[in-house]
Amino acid sequence: MVSAARIAILARRTPILFLAIILLAIGAAGAFHVPAMAQEQPQQDRGWSLRDLLFPRRSERVEPPLDIQKARPKAKAKKRAPRPPAEPETPVVEKAPDARTVLVVGDFMATGLAEGLDTAFADNPSVRIVVRSNGSSGFVRDDFYNWPEQIKSLIETEKPAAVVVMLGSNDRQQMKVGDVREQPRSENWTKEYERRTDELGKAIATAKVPFLWVGMPAFRVPKMTSDMLAFNDIYHQAAENHGGEFVDVWDGFVDENGAFVTNGPDMNGQPVRLRADDGINVSKAGKRKLAFYTEKPLAKILGLAAPGSVAPATAPAGAPVEAPAPAAAPIVIDRTAPMLLSDPALDGGTELLGAAPPANANPALPGERLVIEGKAPEAAPGRADDFSWPPKAEPPATAAATDTTTAITP
Repeated sequence: MVSAARIAILARRTPILFLAIILLAIGAAGAFHVPAMAQEQPQQDRGWSLRDLLFPRRSERVEPPLDIQKARPKAKAKKRAPRPPAEPETPVVEKAPDARTVLVVGDFMATGLAEGLDTAFADNPSVRIVVRSNGSSGFVRDDFYNWPEQIKSLIETEKPAAVVVMLGSNDRQQMKVGDVREQPRSENWTKEYERRTDELGKAIATAKVPFLWVGMPAFRVPKMTSDMLAFNDIYHQAAENHGGEFVDVWDGFVDENGAFVTNGPDMNGQPVRLRADDGINVSKAGKRKLAFYTEKPLAKILGLAAPGSVAPATAPAGAPVEAPAPAAAPIVIDRTAPMLLSDPALDGGTELLGAAPPANANPALPGERLVIEGKAPEAAPGRADDFSWPPKAEPPATAAATDTTTAITP
């Protein structure tokens, strides 16, 4: 056995070696298993020791003391991108019992238009939007759905105050004319297509209901876009032939070069997504933009002063809903015709507007005589402008005044 004095002498001579021996001893002690009795006893807080720092147990997670935790710099939380503000929900007003019905008919594009119109007139209790569309319908497959025949029963059932038509996006296909299947936009195909569209306009006009025919927008496929342009001309003609009005929405869904756009300005001019990924369907903002083009002529048919306005509360009994208010007296605005600054004589005058007339000149005054006649008054004798020779004699009164002045002057 090594005595304590011997260990002390070794520690003084070789402090580094001594420290290493102590560390190895502590490590060897940690390698032994703790007796079962000791494991069953609850662990007590032993505080922090050198062994805990150098040889932490696997089953324990060594946490630094609180003062060390406070000294550590805290990681900055990542800032999340602000969420876009949610669109304010349009208040839905309960419709009045005598509210007038707007019937929207057509294909899947008409369904989107009806959603936009429903939002546009959501706060108007006297206008109800009713959609009776068939998403896969058109004029080509009249064996699947015949619009000229169906529109009659729809008008009889709904009794609308106005009809809105949006139809034709499914019509780029072969059409059976007699016993022959004609290719899209061939001569026979176009003639038959014009006849069928004209029948729809005639059926609505026969029911004596005012109607709007909303044109097709551009699509992503260039060939489809060119076909829609040709279809819109046919729809425009059919609407005009039977007293309807054509609503052109083309410019709202193309750029300045007339090309299809997925994103564009909404009805308020803010950039939004207007079309779906397929380049055919329209987004919520696009549906509202379709309605934006339609609501103004529709409000005119319904007698509304402006889109979204309601009938005044003081309307006389028995007056129709949304009856237009009596026209006010016209305001007379006094306007002055513009004139060129380089040629003011074109307005027929020689002076500026608002200039006061000059005062009547008195030719008896020397100054006025000089201005009007251009003659200077005669120079008084002895005055600086008197250049006569020999000098003229001064009047007696003037000479006396001069003598008196000279006498008074010391």
